[in-house]
Amino acid sequence: MPRVIYEKLRSSRLAALTVLVLWAWPLVLLWLNRHTNLDILLADAMFDPVTRSFPWKHSWLAENFAHGWLKMILVVLGVAIVATTVWDAVRPFARWNGEFRVRMRVLAFSAGLVPFAIGAVKRFSPMHCPWDIDRYGGQVPYFHLLDALPTGVAPGHCFPAGHASSALWLVAIAVFWLPHRPRTAGVVGSAMLLFSFALGWLQQLRGAHFLS
Repeated sequence: MPRVIYEKLRSSRLAALTVLVLWAWPLVLLWLNRHTNLDILLADAMFDPVTRSFPWKHSWLAENFAHGWLKMILVVLGVAIVATTVWDAVRPFARWNGEFRVRMRVLAFSAGLVPFAIGAVKRFSPMHCPWDIDRYGGQVPYFHLLDALPTGVAPGHCFPAGHASSALWLVAIAVFWLPHRPRTAGVVGSAMLLFSFALGWLQQLRGAHFLS
């Protein structure tokens, strides 16, 4: 019995720490954007001042594979998971037990709500993509998050990174190892976050997004 109680307490602490990190990380990114030039420094490193372009903008890996095929595969996968879970709600699958059904619904909600939430914020965002900024051959000035939109400049709708949303919902796969294997869940969730970051990084190489 004491071991069971210990395992539950450890799982609760891990869950609380995870929630704390997830809430704190956006604040860290906001602080970095407001008080440092990290966005500009990274964009500068990816921009070729000789050709006045981002060399990766039309690369096969970043544009055709990651932004094209891989994104389409992830979208189709997400739609399939949502459709399957809805079908189960109407006509339950005999092979799905209660725990698996709950986890599938969590994954389906993630597949639907994560892209929707990011898309909704993006729709009202004034931020522009790096390739639209005058520093990188575009037409608009750079400004920080939460700054007022400069006079005469239309909203850019380039924040947050919509492409990453096609993969971020995969973090919810970790729920299949919760609460009985929290470490495995943490590894799986971290791997999915890393995968999403890699997709976002490829977009950043193209000049499509700033780090923040």
